[in-house]
Amino acid sequence: MAVQGPFKVAFGDVFPYGAFVKGGVEPVRDFDRSTRENFVQARDKDTGELVWAVEVLDADPESKGTFKVKLMAPVQPVMPEAPAGFPFVPVEFDGLAVTPYVNSGTGRLAYSLKAAAVRPANFKGGAARGSGKDNAAKDAA
Repeated sequence: MAVQGPFKVAFGDVFPYGAFVKGGVEPVRDFDRSTRENFVQARDKDTGELVWAVEVLDADPESKGTFKVKLMAPVQPVMPEAPAGFPFVPVEFDGLAVTPYVNSGTGRLAYSLKAAAVRPANFKGGAARGSGKDNAAKDAA
C-alpha cells in the first residue's frame, strides 16, 4: 500500500472553526522506556525530536470535549499569550498530520494529531484561515 503512517492535512480542514489551547505544554511519557520511578520523555520515531502535548478545544459547535495534539521540538514549545479577556489561546498548527487508529477500549475509529509547530491564530471573520469558510463568505458577498 502506498499510504503508510500519518496523513498530512491542512489546519483549516481539521479545524474549520479554529482551535484553542487549554493549559500548557506537557512532555509526553515514553511508556516503553519509563518506569514508575524514572520518567523518560518520548521521542518522535521519524525526527528523533522530543514529543510534547497540548490540550486543544475544537471551536466547532458540534465538537465534544478536548483532545491532545502532539508537537515535536528539541525544547518545550512556548504557547502564544491569550488575548485580553480570553481564557484560552487561539492557535494554528503547522505541519499537521493525522494518524487514524482503532481505540481498543471502545472499538471505534479515533485519530491522533501531531504538528511540527504551533503559532498564534490568524482569524478572519470568525473562521480559521484557509478553512474554506472565508471563501464561502466572500462568494456570498
